[in-house]
Amino acid sequence: MSNHDRLIAEAEKRVKLAERSLNDRQYRLAYHIMPPVNWMNDPNGLIQFNGEYHVFYQFHPDSPAWGPMHWGHVKSKDLVHWERLPIALAPSEPYDSGGCFSGCAVNDNGVLTLIYTGNVWLDEKQTQLKQYQCVAVSRDGIHFQKDPANPVIAEPPFDCQGHIRDPKVWKRGDDWYMVLGTREGDNGKVILYRSRNLRQWQFVGVAAESDGTLGYMWECPDFFHLKGKDILLFSPQGIEPEGDRFHNLHQTGYLVGRLDYETGKFVHGEFKELDKGFDFYAAQTFLDEKGRRILFGWMDMWESAMPTQERGWAGALTIPRLLELDEEEELVMRPIPELSLLREQHIQQPPFTVVPGQRGYLSTVHGDRLEMKIEFSLQDFQGRSFGLKVRCSPDFEEETVLMYDAASSAVIFDRNRSGQGEKGIRRARLNIRGQTTLVFHVFIDRSSIELFVNGGKIVMTGRIYPGKASQLVDLFAEGGNVNVLSCEIWRLKDIWA
Repeated sequence: MSNHDRLIAEAEKRVKLAERSLNDRQYRLAYHIMPPVNWMNDPNGLIQFNGEYHVFYQFHPDSPAWGPMHWGHVKSKDLVHWERLPIALAPSEPYDSGGCFSGCAVNDNGVLTLIYTGNVWLDEKQTQLKQYQCVAVSRDGIHFQKDPANPVIAEPPFDCQGHIRDPKVWKRGDDWYMVLGTREGDNGKVILYRSRNLRQWQFVGVAAESDGTLGYMWECPDFFHLKGKDILLFSPQGIEPEGDRFHNLHQTGYLVGRLDYETGKFVHGEFKELDKGFDFYAAQTFLDEKGRRILFGWMDMWESAMPTQERGWAGALTIPRLLELDEEEELVMRPIPELSLLREQHIQQPPFTVVPGQRGYLSTVHGDRLEMKIEFSLQDFQGRSFGLKVRCSPDFEEETVLMYDAASSAVIFDRNRSGQGEKGIRRARLNIRGQTTLVFHVFIDRSSIELFVNGGKIVMTGRIYPGKASQLVDLFAEGGNVNVLSCEIWRLKDIWA
C-alpha cells in the first residue's frame, strides 16, 4: 500500500468514527451535496465519466473548520441521488504537504485524470506558501494514484507571491489548455498554458487581469464556450462594494469575449456578478454527454458565521444549475430538469389575489424542504412591493423574505429575521422591459434558499438557520393588490435519509 493510500484509509476511518457522533440533523441538507462530517468548500473535478456524474470537493476530514485539504468524492447517475465514495486525494507528498487544493477532472483516453494544486506552507503561521500543479489518475473512477511526473508545473511565469492555483483544463483539437488563477502585485490575473500530454506545459500568456478595480487575486477560473462566445468564470478577491453589487466578502462572476489561443489574450467586456445572493463562491462547470453546461458552486462564504460548525460539519454545494448565455450576453442559471425527481406531495392552487395586510394564503403548506414556483402579474400591480415569506415561525417573528420592489425594479433577499447566522439584505435590479409577469422559483432545503427569478435572469443563494418550528410560508403585498396567476408547491424528498 502506498503512503497516499494509507493516509486515505486512515482518514476514512476517522470520518466514519466522527459520523457516529453526528446526531443533530436540524440543518443537515436533504438534497444537496454536503460533507459526511466536518468541513467542505470548493467544488472540484466535475465530470461525467463512463455515464456517471462525479463531483469532488475540498474536504477537511478532521475538523468542521478549514484545514489540510483533501478531495471528497460523490457520484450519481442522475445528478440528484448521490453516492458517497472514498476520499480521492490526501496530502501525502512534498509538493502537496499543505493540502490538495482545488482543480478539475478530464477524461484522458479512458483515464479519469485529476489536475489539482499542491500547496506547501513555508512558515508555521501559514502566511507564506508555494503552489504546484499536479496530476492524479484513476482507471476505476474511485481510487487515484499521483503521477510520478508531479509537479507538472513547478515554477510560476512571474512573481506571484506563491499564489498560483485552481487549474481548469480542457481540450481543443490535439492540445490541452489550462487556466490558472494568480496575482501580480495587487492585481488578480488568469494565465493560460498549453500541453500535448497533460505533463509538459508551456506558458502561453496572461489571458485577463484586473485593471486595479477587480481585486488582488483571481481564484477558481473556468473557461468554456457558449453560443459562439468564450466565457471566463472566476472568483476575484478584494473587490470593493459598488451600489447593490459586490457586498459579499468575495465574488464569483464572468467575462464574455474571445480568446486568442496563439497569444493567450482574452478580449472581453465588463465583469458581471453571477449569483446576487449571500453564499455563492468558487463555481465550476462541466459539459455533460447531452451537451449541457452544468454548474455547481460552494453554497457558503468565507469568514461567515456557520452555526453548523458547533454541530460537527460545515459547507455544502448548490443544486446543479444549467448555464446558458442569453441574447444580452448575460449568463442565465436554471435548475436542472432532473431535480423534479425530488418531488413528492404536490400542491397547486387556482389563481387568486393577495391583499395587503392579510395572511394565510398558503396555510396548507409547511415544511423545511420545498420547491415553490409562483407567477405574479405585473400588468395591473399598482402597489409598492410583493413577494414570499418562507421558513416563518408561527408568530412570524422569524421569517425570510423574498420580495420584488416595484419602485426600483429590484429583487430583494432579506434574511435579517432568519434565525441564527449572518444577517443582511441583497438587492438585484431586474430588467422587466416587455415583461408582464414575474416568476419566483424557490428551492428550500433546511438551511438554504436558492431563488431563480424569471427563468434564471436573477439568481440569489443564501444560507439561513431558523428554528425547528419555523416551517410556514406565506405571500404578501404592500401598497396594493397583486394577482397570483399560478402557484405550484412540492415537498421534496431527503436523498440522504
